[in-house]
Amino acid sequence: MAALSDLEVWRPLLLALVLYALIRGGFKGRALLVCVGLTLLLSEAVVVQALKKSVARQRPKQAQTVRLVQLQPVSPKFLTLLEKPRVHYSESWQRSADGASFPSAHVANNFVVATWCVLFFRRWGWLYFFVAGLVGYSRIYLGAHWPSDVITTAFLAVGVALLMAALLEWTWRRAGKRWWPEFLARHPRLIDAR
Repeated sequence: MAALSDLEVWRPLLLALVLYALIRGGFKGRALLVCVGLTLLLSEAVVVQALKKSVARQRPKQAQTVRLVQLQPVSPKFLTLLEKPRVHYSESWQRSADGASFPSAHVANNFVVATWCVLFFRRWGWLYFFVAGLVGYSRIYLGAHWPSDVITTAFLAVGVALLMAALLEWTWRRAGKRWWPEFLARHPRLIDAR
């Protein structure tokens, strides 16, 4: 569970997927990356951080004693999957550590990506919702978030992604008519799930 929540563990795989989308993904792959990047920027910088400051809800490990699972420090980080994690209980000094519990940035980011995968790759894109759900469960398992934080954040992230999809599609058509009419003729829709 700790590995699911650690971006550093998955960085090599994510980098390979991004490079594949850039090099071999064509217009669809590059459009997906731009859409995901812009939505993650909006979601993280505006929505998640604003809500964390305004709600200021304590994390489970700040409110009570919970089991904590920590990955072993190894390099490169993905090799931590081969090591047994350290399990212990939160202590009083850890209760002031970390930021607010709601919303979960991990959950928001993964549900944004899952929503965009469905919009671009309907047939297979929905499978990423399983990954997003596992990340959400891992945040509860690790004592980083309450179940209500994860569920609410998932719906919030899907809503942000869908609003951003509508805005980007509208911008694509409007700007394309003005600045890139030939390119727009070849790609009339930014989000094309064919």
